[in-house]
Amino acid sequence: MPPSQGSAHPFRLLGVYAALLAVIYALVFFTGDHSPKPKLGIDLQGGTRVTLTARTPDGNEPSRESLQKAQEIIENRVNGLGVSGSEVVIDGTNLVITVPGEESQQARALATTAKLYIRPVLGATQPQAGGAAPQQPVPGAPSADPNAPGQAPATGDPNAPATGDPATPAPEATTPAPQSRVFPAQAPPTPTPPPADLTPAQQQAKEIADAKALRQSTDQNMQQVAVMSMDCTKPDPLAGNDDPALPLVTCSQDGTEVFLLGPSRIDGQEIADATSGFNAQQARHEVNLEFRSTGTDAWAALTGEYVNKRVAFVLDSKVVSAPQVQQGPQLGGSTSISGSFTADSASELANTLKYGSLPLSFTTSEAETVSATLGLAALKAGLLAGAVGLLAVLLYCLFVYRMLGFLAGFSLIAAGFAVYGIIVLLGRWIGFTLDLAGIAGLIIGIGLTADSFVVFFERIKDEMREGRSFRSAVPRGWARAQRTNLSGKTVSLIASVVLYLLAAGQVKGFAFTLGVTTVLDVIVLYLVTAPLLMLASRSPFWAKPSVNGLGSVQQIARERGAGQVRPKEMSR
Repeated sequence: MPPSQGSAHPFRLLGVYAALLAVIYALVFFTGDHSPKPKLGIDLQGGTRVTLTARTPDGNEPSRESLQKAQEIIENRVNGLGVSGSEVVIDGTNLVITVPGEESQQARALATTAKLYIRPVLGATQPQAGGAAPQQPVPGAPSADPNAPGQAPATGDPNAPATGDPATPAPEATTPAPQSRVFPAQAPPTPTPPPADLTPAQQQAKEIADAKALRQSTDQNMQQVAVMSMDCTKPDPLAGNDDPALPLVTCSQDGTEVFLLGPSRIDGQEIADATSGFNAQQARHEVNLEFRSTGTDAWAALTGEYVNKRVAFVLDSKVVSAPQVQQGPQLGGSTSISGSFTADSASELANTLKYGSLPLSFTTSEAETVSATLGLAALKAGLLAGAVGLLAVLLYCLFVYRMLGFLAGFSLIAAGFAVYGIIVLLGRWIGFTLDLAGIAGLIIGIGLTADSFVVFFERIKDEMREGRSFRSAVPRGWARAQRTNLSGKTVSLIASVVLYLLAAGQVKGFAFTLGVTTVLDVIVLYLVTAPLLMLASRSPFWAKPSVNGLGSVQQIARERGAGQVRPKEMSR
């Protein structure tokens, strides 16, 4: 039944809506961080969005479980950076990382596979430009000087860490060592061009397989060829896909050395914790590792076996550092990695190692950076578009419906207050961020709300054409209009839900805000618009044709009652 028929009172309905607004803004100002500002997306406050494409060794699509595991690990890494408003979503077979704010450049490092292995160094030499065979290789023999960079402290402390700068080559090694092997000059293999009919996934799988066959061979001749042909200036197709049970030929992260490494002795999964810090004695930044119990035993065995030799910390198939074990076995469950680290890079590596390695390796297929200046301009443009849309709706309502347009404007303002408060709360509770697509959904919501007014007003005009007064036409018009409006809003809400479930990225924000405004439109229609028109129908002032703009409709009703209406007028 319509409100004016006694089942509800207009003032009570308006009071219910006022109470809802009071509850919403009480939560806004007295819960959370008390900030009345919504959480803005990357395109409004600036930041970075990185799209990652998974690379599998066989070229097949990654499983849903592996993508979800990678999503969870990257989310932990993002949270470890302390950056708010970030998100990691699965988009098909890709991961999309969105990190808003000034620190968003760190998003580019979050996709590190972080497969860490500790391998013994069997040989080391300097790379040659273009992978040419080195004529005079520089052996990676340990320095006899206990104060040389990269030495573990020669003290009696069994917990002393093996630090990570590569050892300074000695002019002459005192004793032969396996890692001092001289690789004879041989011609590197000529790469075979891939078949033209391979898909991108098959091409990636072939590159990984070829790299494994060359750089992880157990044949010594093939290992020598791999060392000679290694080009440290090119992207590594094997990154994060090396087999820890096989030897590995790879480069240092800074590209200054080529290593021949033995099979992995310790897996990064044995790391219990990783922190970064500054070593005041060595005046350098380090990453400190704490091993689990099984890792502690393996570390003691490795350092006991490789005294005065080098061991390599290999992250995603690149050597982060290759320190020399000065004494062993080291019985403690801790060590440290040092290299060309800054405070930020050491912190990022520690954060990456702390939360474990990804089950997949990824390549960055797309990276988008939005500056804060551009984001502010986009926000202003979106707000301006919303204001223009609201003003256009109000002018239309005033032009067509006269003073009734003011009631429509008041309803829009009431809906706007509710939408703003809800968006602020959703940003705190579920991490919803308002972006340009979301603002577009809000602007379309203004049009849908105005459509509800038009349907209601036209139903009132239909009743008045039948000869009813403005007072009696309002409740009858409401009874007819609410069925039409509910049908339209239901269709709009279903479309929003389907779009939200099937879409990804920013389109989800559009669908979400459109759905929120659709639901609020129904609430405002019942608790604000209808009660206001019920009150207006009882007022002699609003009943005047010059005020409500319904004079022409009343004239048609009078002519119809007198039998003077023409067919053309009856069809209106």
